[in-house]
Amino acid sequence: MKRILVAIATLAAGFCASMPAMADMQLATTRNCMACHAVDKKLVGPSYKDVAAKYAGQPDAVEKLAVKVMKGGAGVWGPVPMPANAQVSADEAKKLIAWILTQK
Repeated sequence: MKRILVAIATLAAGFCASMPAMADMQLATTRNCMACHAVDKKLVGPSYKDVAAKYAGQPDAVEKLAVKVMKGGAGVWGPVPMPANAQVSADEAKKLIAWILTQK
C-alpha cells in the first residue's frame, strides 16, 4: 500500500510540474501564435528555440518582446513583419514570452 501511495504521489508531482508548460503551449495555441511559430522549427516567424537563444541572458527580454507580441514589429528576423496581436493582454504576453524564453 505504501508503494502505491508513493507511486501516485510521484506521478502527481510529475503531472503538476508539466502543467505550466502545457498551459503556456495552450495559451500560444489559443492566441494563434502557433499559426506563425513552432517550438523547434521556423514557420512564417522564427522558432521559439531560436528566439530563446537570441534573447538569452537579456534582462529586459520579457518586457521588450511582450510589447512586440502586442504591437507587432519588423526587421529583426527578416522582411516578414510580425502583426500586432490586440487579443493578447499584457499579462498573457509576458507569460508567453517567459515560456518561450525557457525553450532550449
